[in-house]
Amino acid sequence: MKVSIITATFNSEATIRNTMNCIREQDYANIEHIIVDGLSQDGTLKIVGDFPHVAKVISEKDKGIYDAMNKGISLAGGEVIGILNSDDVYVNNHVVSTIASVFENEQVDLCYADLQYVQHQNINKVVRTWKSGHFSKRSFYLGWMPPHPTVFVRREVYEKFGLFNTSLKSAADYEMMLRFLLKNKITAYYIPHVLVKMSTGGMSNASVWNRIRANREDRLAWKLNGLRPYFFTLYLKPLRKISQFIIR
Repeated sequence: MKVSIITATFNSEATIRNTMNCIREQDYANIEHIIVDGLSQDGTLKIVGDFPHVAKVISEKDKGIYDAMNKGISLAGGEVIGILNSDDVYVNNHVVSTIASVFENEQVDLCYADLQYVQHQNINKVVRTWKSGHFSKRSFYLGWMPPHPTVFVRREVYEKFGLFNTSLKSAADYEMMLRFLLKNKITAYYIPHVLVKMSTGGMSNASVWNRIRANREDRLAWKLNGLRPYFFTLYLKPLRKISQFIIR
């Protein structure tokens, strides 16, 4: 089974080497690593060139990170596709082999796991841990969503149900999970272990305004899928997000 991993980059020279190393050191042999760069002006592409394991590199102007991810998915040749950001890392060299073993079950369409937030300057300093928990049909109504950097999806799911909705600026991953898991009821598998270390400072949390805009987009995500949340669902989402963090 080929596993494709997509990394979108833009002026990522400060962090990209850690990301590249963690994929190069995986003990799973059949990995297709795809770099989608947004015309970086720093040393990002030079660092990427130091890693011969990379299967494909494109560098061109894009319309944002979700557009870049869509380009990567469209290029992917693997049966299973994961996305690892250019400042995130896998926690050990067994992550992809663990994912591949899960997808040996042909009934699994998507899997996800737990995630650690780490300091941007020190990936060994854990700030908090996101415990995802098992998915049920009620989960989204209670403010749940899986941490997207831990999500792996069969390519045929993207082909059947679509890519990221680039009209959304910060909630495209949330909308996609609603579309896949709640609307179309694909089969998800939870791995109860931390698989990814993610640097703090995500786009939807970077400022009060971004958080307000994210909540607006969350509401739109439900509407786009013809779904109606409980009246308190979108108030529970940020609270649920906080409750999933165990402060270290």
